[in-house]
Amino acid sequence: MENTIDKKINYLLKNSSVLGTIGSPSSTIELALDVLESSVTRQLVGELAIFKYLQDSKNHYAIGQIIEITLKNFLLEDPTIKSVARKRGSVSPISGIQDVHVGKLLCSAIFTSSEDLVEPSLLGTVPPTGTYVYQVNDNILSTILEKQKNSLFYLGNSYGSKTKLPMWFKHFDYGENGAGEAYHLGIFGITGSGKSTLAKMILTAYSKYPNMGLLVLDPAGEFSKSFTNDYNNNSNYNPNFNIKKILNSLNKEVQTINVRNLVLDRWTLFEEILLQSQFFHQLTINGANRRYAIDALIPKLRNKTSLTKLIKRESFDLFINELRKEEVQILIFSTPEPRKRLNNLVSSLDQKNLDTLYSQFWTPICSLFEERQDAITIDGLLEKFSWKLKPLIVIDLSEQTAHKMQLKYWNETIQSLILKRLLGGLVRLGERTWQKNTSLNTLVVLDEAHRYARKDEFMDSNLEQLRITLLDAVRTTRKYGLGWLFISTSLSSIHRDILQQLRIIFFGFGLSLGNDLITLRELVSDEKAIDLYRTFTDPASSFNTKTRKYSFMTQGPVSPLSFSGSPFFFNAFSPYVFIKENNLDIHR
Repeated sequence: MENTIDKKINYLLKNSSVLGTIGSPSSTIELALDVLESSVTRQLVGELAIFKYLQDSKNHYAIGQIIEITLKNFLLEDPTIKSVARKRGSVSPISGIQDVHVGKLLCSAIFTSSEDLVEPSLLGTVPPTGTYVYQVNDNILSTILEKQKNSLFYLGNSYGSKTKLPMWFKHFDYGENGAGEAYHLGIFGITGSGKSTLAKMILTAYSKYPNMGLLVLDPAGEFSKSFTNDYNNNSNYNPNFNIKKILNSLNKEVQTINVRNLVLDRWTLFEEILLQSQFFHQLTINGANRRYAIDALIPKLRNKTSLTKLIKRESFDLFINELRKEEVQILIFSTPEPRKRLNNLVSSLDQKNLDTLYSQFWTPICSLFEERQDAITIDGLLEKFSWKLKPLIVIDLSEQTAHKMQLKYWNETIQSLILKRLLGGLVRLGERTWQKNTSLNTLVVLDEAHRYARKDEFMDSNLEQLRITLLDAVRTTRKYGLGWLFISTSLSSIHRDILQQLRIIFFGFGLSLGNDLITLRELVSDEKAIDLYRTFTDPASSFNTKTRKYSFMTQGPVSPLSFSGSPFFFNAFSPYVFIKENNLDIHR
């Protein structure tokens, strides 16, 4: 006897388009779809399809995506007919009339109805041939997922379809809409494939949860530009996707922080920044001798002052006075001639030269370690993710922003040191919360991940330590409720241990060549899915922005329709449609 849910679904199926019937051969992994004549001219690849079948005396509904259409005409395969077709082009009444279109249907979700509930099930048998397969529409999905409607989020339409693909992004804590553990995610694709926009949509989805923290580490400045208030001067800003305004409408606290807003709090950071600056060059100390100077002078400085007081003139004078001592100069230079040159220079520095050295070279560096207004220590920043209501914080570590702030010594080494300090602090915070039997419930977004999480070792020891920190964090932080989202233009360059830990992955355009394709095949075992992915068109090849499509293949528990683990394909929404379909009230 049919229950209420069955009646609703059956009514919707009767009013939906019939795409075809189950054909032969079919299996519980992949089903053949005999396409009806009325549907052969339709765009079917990427379309969501549904069929009803009986299993264990219960009505079941299988939903999948059509990933391939093949054309067969057995009569035309006869060598004699082939020769006729070669001369005439068309063989009447065989060509066209005897064509058979067969689709490959990859089932990803099976549901069964029990009273007024819809529950997940599995495809434990193959339905009989002739079973009707219908086109899925939004009404059918809304009926099946009625109980989950408050958890759903929409990033785009099913590939090749106008049907919205329901997704869910669960926070990492327990309770309602909680996953109970952290997920690691990845977004991969070449430049211009829509990675950053998709990441901002995902950040919006997670921002629905006030108890979930979001930290964006932005080494390229891509995200900070989107969150800045200076929209008029931002050439990359999309006026239809004011993400800061969207998140404010969700009552999510949003902060954009650059290195000027951070109080750096480690002597190792000071040593490296001083090493990379032009300070020692002004004193004719170059090359490896800079490191010797650091090793000789910093311990003496640490014994007599603190990081926050380095900017004071007496700290600078202390540094110069130590440099004037013969026992220090011997540690810097092993031969008499350069020692004599250094001694003559530092001994002859008059007050004007000292003032210039202090104001132009010492002060800009030490100001990063000074307790100052509108700045926060790294520990203070990370502590916000232990609050009940957690923020979204974007940390801009880009070289362009640093140079605008007259930090001319800024480079990848200093960037890696600050990143390592942030990551180490987060891991320690996660461990403390775990020991208290609570969840940190935070997602860390790392843009340009291939620069730090690559599979090959770095020659630079600081970058290598950062890489090791990332690898260790991905393996250990999931239980803390600390997840990672890696964004990269390359798939093959990312360390395999990281790729294997990713639960949810989005593959954008541009990974279908060389080592990227090899790695993609290792992550997605279904060759038919790979073939469909390789048909993605380059967004840059569209005639205009209105027709531009950003296609993605996704794998993992990102949708209530993907619990079988099969890949899904979708075209991402434009910003305007994204806001509309998710009922984001940006005027609030």
